[in-house]
Amino acid sequence: MRQIVLDTETTGLSAENGDRIIEIGCVELLHRKLTGQNLHHYVNPERDSHEDALKVHGISNEFLRDKPKFAEIADELLAYLDGAELIIHNAPFDLAFLNKELQLLGRPPITNVVSGVIDSLVMAKELFPGKRNGLDALCDRLGVDNSGRTLHGALLDAELLADVYINMTRGQDALIMDMDVVEGQDGEALVVDLSRFELPVLLANANEVQAHESVLADIDKASKGRLVWRAPA
Repeated sequence: MRQIVLDTETTGLSAENGDRIIEIGCVELLHRKLTGQNLHHYVNPERDSHEDALKVHGISNEFLRDKPKFAEIADELLAYLDGAELIIHNAPFDLAFLNKELQLLGRPPITNVVSGVIDSLVMAKELFPGKRNGLDALCDRLGVDNSGRTLHGALLDAELLADVYINMTRGQDALIMDMDVVEGQDGEALVVDLSRFELPVLLANANEVQAHESVLADIDKASKGRLVWRAPA
Protein backbone atom coordinates (compact mmCIF):
# COMPACT_ATOMS: atom_id res chain seq x y z
CA MET A 1 0.00 0.00 0.00
CA ARG A 2 1.38 3.40 -1.01
CA GLN A 3 0.59 6.35 1.24
CA ILE A 4 1.68 9.99 1.03
CA VAL A 5 1.88 12.14 4.15
CA LEU A 6 1.22 15.69 2.95
CA ASP A 7 1.45 19.14 4.46
CA THR A 8 1.23 22.66 3.08
CA GLU A 9 2.13 26.16 4.22
CA THR A 10 0.02 29.06 2.99
CA THR A 11 -0.19 32.83 2.85
CA GLY A 12 -3.16 32.80 5.22
CA LEU A 13 -6.14 30.81 6.42
CA SER A 14 -8.70 31.11 3.63
CA ALA A 15 -8.31 29.66 0.15
CA GLU A 16 -11.71 31.04 -0.81
CA ASN A 17 -10.59 34.57 0.08
CA GLY A 18 -7.52 34.42 -2.11
CA ASP A 19 -4.83 32.90 0.09
CA ARG A 20 -2.41 30.60 -1.75
CA ILE A 21 -0.03 27.72 -1.13
CA ILE A 22 3.63 28.67 -0.58
CA GLU A 23 5.12 25.28 0.32
CA ILE A 24 4.21 21.62 -0.23
CA GLY A 25 5.91 18.72 1.54
CA CYS A 26 5.16 15.07 0.76
CA VAL A 27 6.62 11.97 2.44
CA GLU A 28 6.13 8.54 0.89
CA LEU A 29 5.25 5.42 2.89
CA LEU A 30 5.23 2.03 1.17
CA HIS A 31 3.75 -0.76 3.27
CA ARG A 32 4.13 1.58 6.29
CA LYS A 33 7.84 2.11 5.71
CA LEU A 34 9.54 5.40 4.81
CA THR A 35 11.03 5.15 1.32
CA GLY A 36 12.94 8.44 1.19
CA GLN A 37 11.19 9.23 -2.12
CA ASN A 38 9.77 12.52 -0.93
CA LEU A 39 8.56 15.58 -2.83
CA HIS A 40 9.11 19.16 -1.70
CA HIS A 41 8.48 22.51 -3.37
CA TYR A 42 8.42 26.15 -2.37
CA VAL A 43 5.81 27.96 -4.45
CA ASN A 44 5.49 31.57 -5.58
CA PRO A 45 1.95 32.47 -4.43
CA GLU A 46 1.83 35.65 -6.53
CA ARG A 47 0.81 37.59 -3.41
CA ASP A 48 2.22 38.42 0.02
CA SER A 49 1.66 36.36 3.15
CA HIS A 50 -0.38 37.74 6.02
CA GLU A 51 1.66 38.95 8.96
CA ASP A 52 0.22 36.26 11.26
CA ALA A 53 1.08 33.55 8.73
CA LEU A 54 4.67 34.82 8.51
CA LYS A 55 4.98 34.35 12.26
CA VAL A 56 3.96 30.70 11.85
CA HIS A 57 6.10 29.59 8.90
CA GLY A 58 8.77 32.30 8.71
CA ILE A 59 8.96 32.09 4.89
CA SER A 60 9.48 35.62 3.63
CA ASN A 61 7.75 37.11 0.60
CA GLU A 62 11.17 37.95 -0.88
CA PHE A 63 12.33 34.32 -0.63
CA LEU A 64 9.34 33.16 -2.68
CA ARG A 65 9.67 35.69 -5.50
CA ASP A 66 11.81 33.46 -7.76
CA LYS A 67 10.15 30.15 -6.86
CA PRO A 68 7.98 28.28 -9.39
CA LYS A 69 4.27 29.03 -9.50
CA PHE A 70 1.82 26.25 -8.68
CA ALA A 71 1.01 25.81 -12.37
CA GLU A 72 4.65 24.88 -13.00
CA ILE A 73 4.70 22.06 -10.43
CA ALA A 74 1.11 20.82 -10.80
CA ASP A 75 1.85 17.99 -13.25
CA GLU A 76 4.74 16.66 -11.15
CA LEU A 77 2.67 16.84 -7.97
CA LEU A 78 -0.34 15.07 -9.48
CA ALA A 79 1.82 12.33 -10.98
CA TYR A 80 3.48 11.80 -7.61
CA LEU A 81 0.15 11.59 -5.77
CA ASP A 82 -1.59 9.44 -8.38
CA GLY A 83 -3.30 6.44 -6.81
CA ALA A 84 -1.85 6.99 -3.33
CA GLU A 85 -3.73 7.34 -0.06
CA LEU A 86 -3.17 10.76 1.51
CA ILE A 87 -2.50 11.27 5.22
CA ILE A 88 -3.08 14.88 6.29
CA HIS A 89 -3.42 16.49 9.73
CA ASN A 90 -6.61 18.58 9.62
CA ALA A 91 -7.25 17.44 6.05
CA PRO A 92 -10.05 19.90 5.14
CA PHE A 93 -7.62 22.82 5.41
CA ASP A 94 -4.95 21.45 3.05
CA LEU A 95 -7.49 19.91 0.67
CA ALA A 96 -9.28 23.25 0.34
CA PHE A 97 -6.03 24.93 -0.73
CA LEU A 98 -5.01 22.14 -3.10
CA ASN A 99 -8.43 22.07 -4.71
CA LYS A 100 -8.48 25.86 -5.09
CA GLU A 101 -5.09 25.82 -6.80
CA LEU A 102 -6.30 23.06 -9.13
CA GLN A 103 -9.55 24.90 -9.79
CA LEU A 104 -7.61 27.98 -10.88
CA LEU A 105 -5.89 25.76 -13.46
CA GLY A 106 -9.15 24.20 -14.63
CA ARG A 107 -8.21 20.85 -13.07
CA PRO A 108 -10.49 18.46 -11.14
CA PRO A 109 -10.18 18.17 -7.34
CA ILE A 110 -7.38 16.19 -5.75
CA THR A 111 -9.76 13.42 -4.67
CA ASN A 112 -10.05 12.47 -8.36
CA VAL A 113 -6.34 11.60 -8.34
CA VAL A 114 -5.76 9.86 -5.00
CA SER A 115 -7.31 6.65 -3.67
CA GLY A 116 -8.47 8.18 -0.40
CA VAL A 117 -7.70 10.60 2.43
CA ILE A 118 -6.98 9.89 6.10
CA ASP A 119 -7.34 12.83 8.50
CA SER A 120 -4.84 12.13 11.27
CA LEU A 121 -6.41 14.86 13.44
CA VAL A 122 -9.75 13.04 13.43
CA MET A 123 -7.90 9.82 14.24
CA ALA A 124 -6.04 11.49 17.13
CA LYS A 125 -9.23 12.92 18.62
CA GLU A 126 -10.74 9.43 18.64
CA LEU A 127 -7.64 7.94 20.28
CA PHE A 128 -7.06 10.79 22.76
CA PRO A 129 -10.42 12.45 23.45
CA GLY A 130 -10.30 15.66 25.42
CA LYS A 131 -6.55 16.12 24.93
CA ARG A 132 -4.52 18.49 22.79
CA ASN A 133 -3.98 16.84 19.42
CA GLY A 134 -1.84 19.30 17.51
CA LEU A 135 1.30 17.93 15.90
CA ASP A 136 3.61 19.07 18.70
CA ALA A 137 1.34 17.57 21.37
CA LEU A 138 1.18 14.25 19.52
CA CYS A 139 4.95 14.18 19.08
CA ASP A 140 5.38 14.65 22.84
CA ARG A 141 2.75 12.02 23.65
CA LEU A 142 4.07 9.41 21.23
CA GLY A 143 7.79 9.98 21.76
CA VAL A 144 8.52 11.50 18.33
CA ASP A 145 11.50 13.89 18.38
CA ASN A 146 10.34 17.32 17.24
CA SER A 147 13.22 19.29 18.73
CA GLY A 148 14.09 20.71 15.28
CA ARG A 149 10.64 22.25 14.83
CA THR A 150 10.92 25.91 15.81
CA LEU A 151 8.71 27.09 12.93
CA HIS A 152 6.19 25.29 10.76
CA GLY A 153 7.65 23.80 7.58
CA ALA A 154 5.74 21.59 5.16
CA LEU A 155 8.38 18.90 4.65
CA LEU A 156 9.48 18.76 8.29
CA ASP A 157 5.87 18.62 9.46
CA ALA A 158 5.10 15.83 6.95
CA GLU A 159 8.11 13.85 8.21
CA LEU A 160 7.00 14.26 11.82
CA LEU A 161 3.41 13.36 10.94
CA ALA A 162 4.60 10.19 9.21
CA ASP A 163 6.23 9.06 12.47
CA VAL A 164 3.16 10.10 14.47
CA TYR A 165 0.82 8.22 12.12
CA ILE A 166 2.89 5.02 12.30
CA ASN A 167 2.87 5.23 16.10
CA MET A 168 -0.86 5.92 16.28
CA THR A 169 -1.67 2.96 14.03
CA ARG A 170 0.78 0.50 15.55
CA GLY A 171 -1.61 -2.35 16.34
CA GLN A 172 -2.12 -5.89 15.11
CA ASP A 173 0.45 -5.45 12.37
CA ALA A 174 3.14 -4.22 14.79
CA LEU A 175 4.83 -7.62 14.80
CA ILE A 176 5.42 -7.61 11.04
CA MET A 177 5.87 -3.93 10.21
CA ASP A 178 9.66 -4.05 10.62
CA MET A 179 10.17 -7.20 8.53
CA ASP A 180 11.31 -7.17 4.93
CA VAL A 181 8.52 -6.51 2.45
CA VAL A 182 8.71 -7.79 -1.11
CA GLU A 183 6.31 -6.67 -3.79
CA GLY A 184 4.66 -9.33 -5.90
CA GLN A 185 3.54 -8.84 -9.47
CA ASP A 186 0.41 -7.11 -8.22
CA GLY A 187 2.52 -4.71 -6.17
CA GLU A 188 0.70 -5.63 -2.97
CA ALA A 189 2.00 -9.05 -1.90
CA LEU A 190 3.80 -9.22 1.42
CA VAL A 191 6.51 -11.85 1.74
CA VAL A 192 8.31 -12.60 4.98
CA ASP A 193 11.42 -14.80 4.77
CA LEU A 194 10.75 -17.35 7.52
CA SER A 195 14.04 -19.11 6.86
CA ARG A 196 15.68 -16.49 9.07
CA PHE A 197 13.89 -17.88 12.10
CA GLU A 198 14.84 -21.03 14.01
CA LEU A 199 11.68 -22.41 15.59
CA PRO A 200 12.15 -24.83 18.52
CA VAL A 201 10.43 -28.24 18.39
CA LEU A 202 8.79 -29.00 21.73
CA LEU A 203 8.20 -32.73 22.27
CA ALA A 204 5.57 -34.08 24.66
CA ASN A 205 6.90 -35.61 27.86
CA ALA A 206 5.86 -39.05 29.16
CA ASN A 207 2.98 -37.71 31.27
CA GLU A 208 1.61 -35.69 28.35
CA VAL A 209 1.82 -38.71 26.02
CA GLN A 210 -0.05 -40.85 28.57
CA ALA A 211 -2.75 -38.18 29.00
CA HIS A 212 -3.12 -37.90 25.22
CA GLU A 213 -3.50 -41.66 24.87
CA SER A 214 -6.15 -41.65 27.60
CA VAL A 215 -8.16 -38.99 25.77
CA LEU A 216 -7.89 -40.96 22.50
CA ALA A 217 -9.09 -44.12 24.27
CA ASP A 218 -12.14 -42.29 25.60
CA ILE A 219 -12.94 -40.88 22.14
CA ASP A 220 -12.44 -44.31 20.56
CA LYS A 221 -14.80 -45.90 23.05
CA ALA A 222 -17.45 -43.20 22.60
CA SER A 223 -17.27 -43.52 18.81
CA LYS A 224 -17.39 -47.33 18.93
CA GLY A 225 -13.98 -47.84 17.44
CA ARG A 226 -14.25 -45.19 14.70
CA LEU A 227 -11.40 -42.98 15.95
CA VAL A 228 -9.73 -41.72 12.75
CA TRP A 229 -6.38 -41.05 14.41
CA ARG A 230 -5.98 -44.79 14.98
CA ALA A 231 -7.35 -45.92 11.63
CA PRO A 232 -4.84 -47.91 9.53
CA ALA A 233 -3.04 -45.93 6.86
